[in-house]
Amino acid sequence: MSVRSALISVLLDPAGAYAMSAGRLWSLVAALLGLAGAVVGGLALARAGGRSVRRSAVVALVTGSAGAVIGGLVVAAAEGGPGTGYGIVGGYVALVVGLIATALGGLALARSRRTAATSGTGRGGAGRA
Repeated sequence: MSVRSALISVLLDPAGAYAMSAGRLWSLVAALLGLAGAVVGGLALARAGGRSVRRSAVVALVTGSAGAVIGGLVVAAAEGGPGTGYGIVGGYVALVVGLIATALGGLALARSRRTAATSGTGRGGAGRA
């Protein structure tokens, strides 16, 4: 076997099942960001209004958006399908989970603003007289 044929066979083989490529790493990071945002957004949505709920909702919005954007970039940069090592499946998972986290964060933020408006404790901290 010549060096050329060995090089061609290495380049044409898909990535191993347990090999960590750059695409797989970025899709894993994006999926973890989206998952963290979904958990924080769900917890913020389950709690009553308050300053910590608004902060949690913003954290869910930011981490969910970051996960969705990174997942979208992984999908856009992938040059092959599933099993090629580009992380396209993880990118799609990150995209979906990131969008779910963004939606949960948005719902929690809207609910916290609505409860703040009805109770009279807006950003100024002064209640109704």
